[in-house]
Amino acid sequence: MKNIKSTIAIMAIAVGFISAMDGNQKTENYGYHETASSTNTERTLKTTNEVNGELTITLPVKQTRNKVNAPFKEDKTTSSVKVKGIDHSTFDALLTANVSSSGKVDYQAIKDKVIVLDKYLDYLSQNVPKFSASKNEKLAFWINAYNASTIKLLVDNYPVESIMDLYGGKAFDNKWLSMGDEKLSLNDIENNKIRAKFNEPRIHFAVNCAAKSCPPILNRAWTAVNIQAYLEVRAKTFINNSAYNKLSVGSVQISKIFEWYAKDFPEDIVSYLNKYSNTQIDADAQVSYIEYDWTLNGK
Repeated sequence: MKNIKSTIAIMAIAVGFISAMDGNQKTENYGYHETASSTNTERTLKTTNEVNGELTITLPVKQTRNKVNAPFKEDKTTSSVKVKGIDHSTFDALLTANVSSSGKVDYQAIKDKVIVLDKYLDYLSQNVPKFSASKNEKLAFWINAYNASTIKLLVDNYPVESIMDLYGGKAFDNKWLSMGDEKLSLNDIENNKIRAKFNEPRIHFAVNCAAKSCPPILNRAWTAVNIQAYLEVRAKTFINNSAYNKLSVGSVQISKIFEWYAKDFPEDIVSYLNKYSNTQIDADAQVSYIEYDWTLNGK
């Protein structure tokens, strides 16, 4: 009997200890969903706005152990806009504050604090990715460089009705941007730094030429972490936006971008559109192109 009582007492103490531990546990909501195992942890981020739609990105989370069987500790720097030494946080903050979710840019507001943009461009000039940098890091760098330079060109001449009003309509050919030891134009960045080195048609939904007919500028900076997910959602969003492309089963009226940069896209453009389109387009659908509106994409 004495042994039975001792056993019951020990069990009661154990149950009380477990209950106390459960009561002390906290559930925190960081705005993302995590799935974890002993070997892998992933973070799923979701964002929704009127242009981007809902975007779900699964990001790897760096993990460390203090000792065997100890819980993982999360290093949250992996989802930052600072990746592998290139810090795009300044541009990210500038875009978030001054570009709407629909891609309308407040050029006057940026002009009032142009020193922030100038410092970011100076920083890029001194931190051109090395050969050893990842493909995603290089691509994110040059997309940001293009978009930041376009904004700089506009705010330096603002107010203006169109980028085509600058430099006699040759704004894209003007070599004014210092990147490392090179002087580059916007066309140099797009054609030589991006198109020539990356077999990636989706970049045309990422670089922004400051025109109403251009795919809306993302109000976040591009990074090595977010670039593939964002390129995919930008392609789908742009192709299905009737302001830029009018799609039906038997015919499509699409952006001039698909005509100007035809060699960047598959020869069968309908198949490419169907990859993203909410409407299933017939293979023999009639294809035409919508005139491009170069009016400034300002607020």
